[in-house]
Amino acid sequence: MTGGDPRAGDAPGPTAGTKRHYVRRCTIRILIAGGGCAGMATALHLQRGLRERLRRGEVEITVVEPQAYLTYHPLLAEVAAGSIDPRHAVVPLRRALPDCRVLTARITRIEHASRRAWADAAAPGEPAAPVELPYDVLVVAPGSVSRTAPVPGLAEYGLGFSTVGEAVGLRNHVLEQLDLASATRDPALRQSALTFVFVGAGYAGVGALAELEDMARYAVRGYHNVAPEDLRWVLVEATDRILAEESPELAAHTLGQLRERGVDVRLGTTLESAAGQVVALSDGSRFGARTLVWTAGVRPSPLLRDTDLPLDTLGRVRCLPTLQAVGPDGRALPGAWAAGDCAAVPDPHADGAPCAPNAQHAFAQAELLARNIAVALDGGPHAAGLADYRPVQAVCSTSLGLRRAVAHTRRGGRLTGRRAWWLHRARHLRRLPSADRRVRVLMDWLLGGLFSREVVSLGTLEHPRSEFEAGFGRRPDPGPDAPA
Repeated sequence: MTGGDPRAGDAPGPTAGTKRHYVRRCTIRILIAGGGCAGMATALHLQRGLRERLRRGEVEITVVEPQAYLTYHPLLAEVAAGSIDPRHAVVPLRRALPDCRVLTARITRIEHASRRAWADAAAPGEPAAPVELPYDVLVVAPGSVSRTAPVPGLAEYGLGFSTVGEAVGLRNHVLEQLDLASATRDPALRQSALTFVFVGAGYAGVGALAELEDMARYAVRGYHNVAPEDLRWVLVEATDRILAEESPELAAHTLGQLRERGVDVRLGTTLESAAGQVVALSDGSRFGARTLVWTAGVRPSPLLRDTDLPLDTLGRVRCLPTLQAVGPDGRALPGAWAAGDCAAVPDPHADGAPCAPNAQHAFAQAELLARNIAVALDGGPHAAGLADYRPVQAVCSTSLGLRRAVAHTRRGGRLTGRRAWWLHRARHLRRLPSADRRVRVLMDWLLGGLFSREVVSLGTLEHPRSEFEAGFGRRPDPGPDAPA
């Protein structure tokens, strides 16, 4: 294929003009909307597979992501527990993608009919600074956002758990509640400070609760008037089981482990209100809680609503098994591809239902998507040789604290305890898409095994100017968690 072949994106052909104009027109522009697991991995595989074309200027890859890094979500629970340095759970995009153009901006609109997208590069709170991005090939991978609900008090007092900042903030918050409970003489305030509620019993919720419970149990050794038995951990799940993607046997084992550790698991229960830091559940119970963590699932990125791409009922891009977007006629939409949480890709293991939104599918889809795009660059969007997505059987695992986990093996077996914990760590170390980060995470784990836990709260990092403002006589904003 020559540099001027535009068949993969159905782009206009070269026009007469100078040599410089000819080269610019012949460059195939690939735009990747999103730099999460699917977007970053797609760019990484394309960068490797098209290295010579990239260097000759035949192909240009642009990655647009609001953050300058990929967050590896499966490690957030260990970030919250202090087992991993927060910087080691993220992969800098520019370092990992030296042959790509990385824009730290947010895609605001996509008009695929004219092959154009718009991105806002302005900082939060500043006037919009839209940038037009013409493209020939589009990869939609903006991922997902937390699925919230109109529960009174949730927006004011709830904590999310989908970013590194939220994981670090949650860790600081939990340790600050232990400090507060130790210092106060108010029994109601003490009980509220020592009550930790997690809503949503998927992998994120179970992993975060288990890791933080394990950390807090260790931390209270340093308090003369707080014991592990004083801590109250509540896990609220709307369905009749935890870990819905797991086998019933392993989910039941995990449930037993949590209850054995004193975790109050409420199945078939929903959060009705959190107003005034008083948690009200659908089973009629009410109690004070200064910590409310919302991990009740995800939904596709709202960006997809501002596109002319075909969406399913849940707001995901409708896809063929080849990861091409589906056009109005049911055939592949030329030049449009999707992967990850925002893509409704048929899962042959689930009778054609869309794949679950998790990192395992995102990475596997990204590898196939890059390969299919390379094939399409040579033979057009309907080229023979495009492969269907046929994932291997899901092998899931979750950590339950130091030296405890549950995991599936590839042969269908189940592991628990220390062996599952080693397998869980080995899997995520292998999947982390950066050799540099793999070494750093491994060193964190090795040092964690040699030394005791770090249980120091650095909550002042969230308000770095508070001490400086106090020097001017200004009273810093205590935030919504401060006692009345």
